[in-house]
Amino acid sequence: MSELPDWMYAPRVEGWIADDLDHLPQAPRHTELIDGALVFMMSPQRPWHSWVVSGLNTALEGLVPDGMWPEREIAIKLDRLNRPEPDVMVVTAEPDPDRTRYDPADVLLVIEVVSPESVHRDRTVKFRKYAEAGIPHYWIVEDEDGLPVVHVYELDQATSAYASAGIFRSKLEHPVPFPVVIDLDHLVSRWKRAKRAAD
Repeated sequence: MSELPDWMYAPRVEGWIADDLDHLPQAPRHTELIDGALVFMMSPQRPWHSWVVSGLNTALEGLVPDGMWPEREIAIKLDRLNRPEPDVMVVTAEPDPDRTRYDPADVLLVIEVVSPESVHRDRTVKFRKYAEAGIPHYWIVEDEDGLPVVHVYELDQATSAYASAGIFRSKLEHPVPFPVVIDLDHLVSRWKRAKRAAD
């Protein structure tokens, strides 16, 4: 087994901290920090994941009110030891081309599109951590026979935990965090057209 490169060793006994990622250019793209441990996106992403992420980001651009912006694949510094990088989010902070992360107070909605390697993190670890950080809305997008299904959660302020606000297939129509109407099947329309042609 080959030795790990020097940059992969944590610079302190307690592990990595969120600010370290700003000074770690050797790390692979989309490296996250969960409980002080680096998490690398090592498995290749499927086109399905890319279509859904891009489609949701584009759809939200046409839906968000003034003063909000959709962002994709930018980190949130939840606390000293946690800096995940959601697939898509809606933020209220002023745009800054040099920004490398957002604070939880800047984030209204987080969306994770589940991949085979991210199932546990998206459904359990991030589910808990985003809620504890006070992010009001969390969507988890699952692949159901090639079509996106969105599990919508809202933060219960009394418990600081997410409560289910619905499961949406074909069409996502929801009044919060702002009026949302998204044709979910359209997000993967290229795949559906190719599948019909192959059949």
